Amino acid sequence: MSEELDRYDRHILKILQDDGRISNQHLADQVGLSTAACWRRVKSLDERGILKRHTTLVDPEALGYGLCVMIMVTLIRHQQDHNKEFEAAVQSFPEVLQCYAVTGNADYVLRVVIPNMAAYDTFLSEKIFTLPGVNQVKSNFALREVKYETAIPVDLG
Repeated sequence: MSEELDRYDRHILKILQDDGRISNQHLADQVGLSTAACWRRVKSLDERGILKRHTTLVDPEALGYGLCVMIMVTLIRHQQDHNKEFEAAVQSFPEVLQCYAVTGNADYVLRVVIPNMAAYDTFLSEKIFTLPGVNQVKSNFALREVKYETAIPVDLG
């Protein structure tokens, strides 16, 4: 897909990742295109699925989510359906911000935000531990955020 992107597209992507609320006029000025050409490029990036979603990032603590937990989940290997059921269930849990199927000591890694330890205990006992096939769960609690980026590096060269 990266071969399809010229320097204008890449510049647009870099700017939009830094400021998704930028006006088309300001974006066009920064990229060096007319507003119509810039709008067509953004629309094309959107239609091709290169722009996945337009969103706003919110500070979790501002909404009372004081804990960030990385959860490693291992499933029992006896039934194929366990993976599908686990993935479908995790999609419905609003506390789970990210879920990755991984290699190594676990089958999945989840990033979860939760208000406090009591809520985390409830999350585990009422959601994670009730899922069929869950064999083991290991939790790591974030002490502090060292780096949090959402922007994908864009080579402008």
